[in-house]
Amino acid sequence: MPSPTEITVPQLARLIGLPDAPVLVDVCIDEDFAADPRLIPSSFRHPFGDIGSLADQLTGKRVVVVCQKGKKISQGAAAILRHLGVAAETLEDGIFGWRDAGLPLVPASKLPPRNPDGRTVWVTRQRPKIDRIACPWLIRRFIDPGAQFLFVAPPEVIDVADKYAATPFDVEDVFWSHRGEACTFDTMLEEFALQTAPLMRLATIVRGADTNRHDPAPEAAGLLAASLGLSRMYRDDLAQLNAGVGLYDAFYRWSRDATDEGHDWPAALNRS
Repeated sequence: MPSPTEITVPQLARLIGLPDAPVLVDVCIDEDFAADPRLIPSSFRHPFGDIGSLADQLTGKRVVVVCQKGKKISQGAAAILRHLGVAAETLEDGIFGWRDAGLPLVPASKLPPRNPDGRTVWVTRQRPKIDRIACPWLIRRFIDPGAQFLFVAPPEVIDVADKYAATPFDVEDVFWSHRGEACTFDTMLEEFALQTAPLMRLATIVRGADTNRHDPAPEAAGLLAASLGLSRMYRDDLAQLNAGVGLYDAFYRWSRDATDEGHDWPAALNRS
C-alpha cells in the first residue's frame, strides 16, 4: 500500500494526458538516466540537488517527483518541495515500476531542445485545421505541457525555425511531417513511442479528418466539421489552438473510456 505521499503507477497512468494531470519532475541521477534515457510522458528532467529552485513555479500545482525506483532520490526531493509549500508526491516503484507495467516511455533523443524558459518551441503554417491542432494537443498533453507554438506564413516556416531555434512540423520536407499515408500526428505517436490503444484510435480519426476519408472512423466526419467550424470562429491561431485543445481532450476521453457507450431516444426508463 502506498504511503500518503505516494501515487501508484496505475493511478498516475489514468491522469497523464488529461487537462488536470500533475506536473511530473524526473530527478533520476545522470548515471541512471544514461542507462535508459527515456521519460514518463509529460515529465521533464531536473537535478535533484537543485529541486528547491522549482518551488515558485510549482506552487499551487499538484506535483509528482519520479526517480528510478521511487526511493531516496525522489522522496527526498518531494519532501523538500513540501517544505517549500508545494503539494508534491512520489511515484511508487519509480520509473522501473512504470516500465515493468508496460506503459509508454518517451525516448529523450527525440525531444527537441528547450529554450531558456524551459519550453520546447515548435513552428508551423498559420491557419491550422486538423494536424496542426492535433499535434500541439499531443505535445502539450504527453511531451511538454508548456510548449510554445508559432504559427507563421507558409513560406517562412523554415526560416523562422532557423532564426528562433524552433522545430518545424506539418510542412513538407521536415522530420515531423506526413509519411506516406500517415499524418504528422501518426509520425509523432511513432517517434515518441506513444502508440497506446486510445491514442492509436484517436490517430485513425485524425487521419480520416485530415485526408477527408471517413470510412476507417466515422467519427472523423465530426472532427472535420468541428475543426472547420473552429477555424471560422477564431481569427487568432493561438485562440483557435486553445479552443481546439478542449475538443481533442474530449475525443481522447471518448477514445480511452467511452467507445462502448451509445445514446438513444427515448431514454431508457428505470423500472426498478
